[in-house]
Amino acid sequence: MNLEALNNSPRLLIEARLKPIAGTRFQPTGFPDLGPALYKLPDGTDMLLVESAQSMANRLETVCWDTVANDWVEPLRGLPCVMVTDKNGKPITNSVLEAHRLNSPYILEGKDKSFLEKLKRELAVDDLGPVNIRLLAEVLLKYDVNALLHGVFLAKSDIAGGRMRLPRALTAFIEARHVTTAPSGGVKNDIVDPTGDTSRGFGNVPFHREEFCGDITAYFSLDLALIRGYGLGRDVEQLLIALALFKILRFLRDGLRLRTACDLELDGDLVVKRPEGFALPALDEVEKELPGLIKKVANRFANPPKTTVVYESAGKA
Repeated sequence: MNLEALNNSPRLLIEARLKPIAGTRFQPTGFPDLGPALYKLPDGTDMLLVESAQSMANRLETVCWDTVANDWVEPLRGLPCVMVTDKNGKPITNSVLEAHRLNSPYILEGKDKSFLEKLKRELAVDDLGPVNIRLLAEVLLKYDVNALLHGVFLAKSDIAGGRMRLPRALTAFIEARHVTTAPSGGVKNDIVDPTGDTSRGFGNVPFHREEFCGDITAYFSLDLALIRGYGLGRDVEQLLIALALFKILRFLRDGLRLRTACDLELDGDLVVKRPEGFALPALDEVEKELPGLIKKVANRFANPPKTTVVYESAGKA
């Protein structure tokens, strides 16, 4: 796997054309107070946000986790993360799947303060003065390397006054252009009593729904300058780039069923927009390289690499 073309580039930008795996319609992400995120370009082109950056971060993390084994998928075994269990050792969640990663309340807000105290000691920074981003990156490498790509905000007042944050290095979203609406609907049928009280779940209930057609594109941006700015060394940089490529390629292979009515697939080859001339490695090539890259920097991970936090609500007696 040759990544030399990325050495002097500030960004890696990738685009992937997508299409519904069957038919022509798809269902975008929706927002409670907005519905579908429709907008227009200055030239009048009708646009639609199919999947937001926040949601895509979660999806890029999900493809890294084996829910049956409750562990990283095979090529990523050995990476550090924080596991959360109940007092009987039953798994609850982990820092890879938690929306706010290490800032999860299940990690920092329970009765078990052991990990919080570790963070406070290792991120010892006065409430006043600049935040040491390199120190934060070093601690994230030790406990939750995933957060180096997807960012974190440690909003704890006793950790540098709640100012410890790292932006996303890997950002992704999906848009559609030239969109048109495909209105439809249906009826929830009650074969026993079609005129029953619908407020209690009985009776026939008609409903409408709105799907869309359009040209769909997924966009991926890896901030290489930010990764180099962590100052973690060449081996770590190579690991983070390979991990980001794994997430992108694995998502495009396995993670494109976004919703029941939004099952997508690649429509043609991936396109590298920047840097010019960089040839994307295949997924199997990245998977073969990752165990060796992980082994090279394993001495900088926590020992053992999985840190366990026991979660009991701090409000319980």
